[in-house]
Amino acid sequence: MKKIFVVNGPNLNMLGKREPTIYGTASLEQLTHLMEEKAQELGMDVAFYQSNHEGEIIDQIQGTLGKYDGMIINPGAFTHYSYAISDAISAVQIPTVEVHISNIYRRESFRHHSVIAPVSVGQISGLGMYGYFAALQFFADFFKFHKSSGN
Repeated sequence: MKKIFVVNGPNLNMLGKREPTIYGTASLEQLTHLMEEKAQELGMDVAFYQSNHEGEIIDQIQGTLGKYDGMIINPGAFTHYSYAISDAISAVQIPTVEVHISNIYRRESFRHHSVIAPVSVGQISGLGMYGYFAALQFFADFFKFHKSSGN
């Protein structure tokens, strides 16, 4: 069974409370539960981590080495300036999908640049919480393709 590590950065613990017109009304706990259901449906296992602290996120990413097959990360505001998180993702060399609930390209101009995108296989932005499910589906298809192609 493939294992996916889901990392949520600063302020994502406030989902459902923080700016519901941008981030929706579902809580992080609800998202986690729905993702567990979707992962099970896809034959994958997921583990979750959320922190408002950059160093703790880096420690968790480094801890994925040899334990997980893929990572989904919503780095929150760290998206735009955390070269340390980018370096950690690059160091562990597991396929990573960057997810954003809001469309970062329709928001303030400082949000238009991601330092995480260059070390990710892809980025999903603006699909609400569905972006997380799309990332899980991507990994299900990605692993099927790589299994069938001998990679």
